[in-house]
Amino acid sequence: MAGLVGALGLGGVAAWVLAQPRALNEAEFAAHYDAPLASPSGPQATYHLGHSLVGRDMPALLSQLSGADHASQLGWGASLRNHWQGDVPGFAEENAHPRHRPAAEAVESGEYPVVVLTEMVEIRDAIRYHDSARALADWALRIRGARPEARIYLYETWHRLDDPEGWMERVEADRSRYWEGEILRRAMAVEGVGTIHVIPGGQVMAAVARAAEAGDVPGLSRREDLFALGPDGTQDMIHFSDLGAYLMALTHYAVIYHQSPEGLPHDLSRADGTPLPPLAPETAQALQRMVWEVVTSYPATGVAPVRE
Repeated sequence: MAGLVGALGLGGVAAWVLAQPRALNEAEFAAHYDAPLASPSGPQATYHLGHSLVGRDMPALLSQLSGADHASQLGWGASLRNHWQGDVPGFAEENAHPRHRPAAEAVESGEYPVVVLTEMVEIRDAIRYHDSARALADWALRIRGARPEARIYLYETWHRLDDPEGWMERVEADRSRYWEGEILRRAMAVEGVGTIHVIPGGQVMAAVARAAEAGDVPGLSRREDLFALGPDGTQDMIHFSDLGAYLMALTHYAVIYHQSPEGLPHDLSRADGTPLPPLAPETAQALQRMVWEVVTSYPATGVAPVRE
């Protein structure tokens, strides 16, 4: 709290605290996910709002898996509040592609039955300085104003591999304390927001990393396999590799379509048309199976659990 006081001053702290919507209690929050969503019928045009943990390639891979149209607005580490205010770092660079559509225009068109919203990380900074819960509520209300039945998803992501608290430890702890406790439970307490479901990207990445390091994923042995390398060959600490992009596309597919991704193709192309590196069938099968296990075990996805 001392760091926050220094950054904002006493008056700023008071304003930040007072601005926070009340939070749903645990029972109220859980009740939103008591009943799974109905499975959608056919391809669902999807709009992605976010940053480099969405990127251009992952939505393109999802479209190839689903056959659905997509559009996006991206930025450099952009928060939901940045997008709301129209102050998006890296806007020109990140949206110089044919799938960009301005966010306000896109959601107000009512043309997207599925909208995926992505918050910046470090998630603590997003909550403290970018008013995450209020921004998520604002976007949800805007989406519902144009299309009340739209399915709104919050894409849960992850932090740097070299996080001092531990990457796996942060992924495991942050879902309840931040993504749910400080963002979803507050945003969904705002009248008219309704239920926001979750695409559990961080949970899937962690599950695959654990399995790889236990020797249970053919062809993978460490978490770094899911993350990119820089142009000089050094390890990128947060951005996914082509394999990670494919894994996140599978996760989006499973959540949005309520279908197991097992058996989906893995010979796909990036947004620029270049092919993904070859992936062994047994590796693809393991990833697809684990995605479905995570998605169907988390009620906030809206996907019904698998009955034994």
